[in-house]
Amino acid sequence: MNIYIKLTDWLNTNQGVLTLIIFFATLFFGWVSGIFSALRRKPKFILSLIDGPTFSCTYPIGKIKNNYELHRTGIALYLSVVNTGSSPSSIENVSVAYHWNILPFSMLWIKYSLGWFWLHKQAAALEDFQCKIGKSIKVYPFLFQNTILGSHKTETYLNVGQSTNGVVYFEQSDSWGACSPKATKGNIKIKVMVKDAFGRRYIKTFYIPSVSIEHARKYNPSFGKTLAELNNEKILHDQEI
Repeated sequence: MNIYIKLTDWLNTNQGVLTLIIFFATLFFGWVSGIFSALRRKPKFILSLIDGPTFSCTYPIGKIKNNYELHRTGIALYLSVVNTGSSPSSIENVSVAYHWNILPFSMLWIKYSLGWFWLHKQAAALEDFQCKIGKSIKVYPFLFQNTILGSHKTETYLNVGQSTNGVVYFEQSDSWGACSPKATKGNIKIKVMVKDAFGRRYIKTFYIPSVSIEHARKYNPSFGKTLAELNNEKILHDQEI
């Protein structure tokens, strides 16, 4: 009872101090909760692939190095990205990886067959990806570059709940032997990685078809020609077509 009386007297005597303490405590907890609220706000990208120009193609280029026939691999992905997080962000880069078609029991097998071989740098497509539908031609948007037929550029800054889609295109440099995607029943296993403006990485595994160069060029007549154009060279299929 004496403790209760003393506490009551202290509170009555120090009402100003107590009010000040409550005021600063309220500010502090408000500040802390604001920080945690801000930390909880972050983007979250969901990746998917759309039917159309989504495939891999390995093609010979008519050159020999160290008695090996050289080839290149081109990969086209019609990619969709949705921001389901609580903060906006932009798509900064897209990479793709696959397993090498290499025999077991070697260091390269451990690294690139159990592990992944990454293509981080996209190639500029020389023509639009397109397909003929009846008497019309559908042109697929690129994710990062403008289409040849128009100035429209796909939006890569995604607000909360916003989505975007477009084609990303890769050409691997000169390779030989088993340095190409491993196909199983006509499909290859790939990983797609999207990096946002905050450096966050979003990775998902897909299976895409492995197709011939003739099939690939039904979607884009210049499929597989970007590196050849940059190097001012003629490759095997340029000469045949």
